[in-house]
Amino acid sequence: MNIRLQLFELEDQRWFPHVIRQGMLDFLRFMITKLEAYEAALPLLQELLERTQQYQITDLCSGAGGGIAKVREDLSKRVGTPVQVTLTDLYPNLEAYQYLQAKSKGMIDYLPVSVDATAAPDSLKGVRTIFSSFHHFPPRTAQAILQDTADKRAAIGIFEGSSKSWLELLMLWLSFPVVIILVTPFIRPFKPSRLFFTYLIPLIPIGIIWDGSVSLLRIYPPRMLQQMAENVKAPNYTWRAGKAGSRFGKHVIYLIGYPEKGTS
Repeated sequence: MNIRLQLFELEDQRWFPHVIRQGMLDFLRFMITKLEAYEAALPLLQELLERTQQYQITDLCSGAGGGIAKVREDLSKRVGTPVQVTLTDLYPNLEAYQYLQAKSKGMIDYLPVSVDATAAPDSLKGVRTIFSSFHHFPPRTAQAILQDTADKRAAIGIFEGSSKSWLELLMLWLSFPVVIILVTPFIRPFKPSRLFFTYLIPLIPIGIIWDGSVSLLRIYPPRMLQQMAENVKAPNYTWRAGKAGSRFGKHVIYLIGYPEKGTS
């Protein structure tokens, strides 16, 4: 699937109910964590941390923090030192962030205020990451995120947990309705609203299927990511885009960028 369609996702809409948005994001966090969907991203993240000698991650567009706890744990083992993560988002999911902070014993923290990924505060340090969110941005905004990163001489890893295939789209339509019904009672932190809007008024499942389908169509293929990176105005900066992973459900599309040594 080497195309990209700029369709709309419900969770991006300002009018979309916050309780439904957070229910959808909580489900994605649960599934990404259980499936270890970003396993193939770990060597790339390790490369960024070791190149920059920064063992701190600023996660942009964190949503509900999907999979970040497992990524942080595995990455810490790979680099041999504890990795600290700060979660940020335009619409911070404070309940989820507090849950992750407590579970990680403070190794995951968060900013409780809105953070725009096109103009991240100078106070945010470390390697920037964006998981499963870059496709939300139209090309001009996506380009601005990359330019802001390069302007501040930060390293960044952008990862989409997908190989962007028609088979993935078919599996989403056939399997997710059943999966949502089965796993919802086990998602933490527990919220009665999640049960209500899954089983009684199924707005969360409808939103997940719609947004999941649109997300696959909106993901930038590696070719487009590389072209976008080449348009960033930044001297002595390296970009690389591609696909990683060899098992179904374990693929990632990625773009990594970092300032060359001695130029940060």
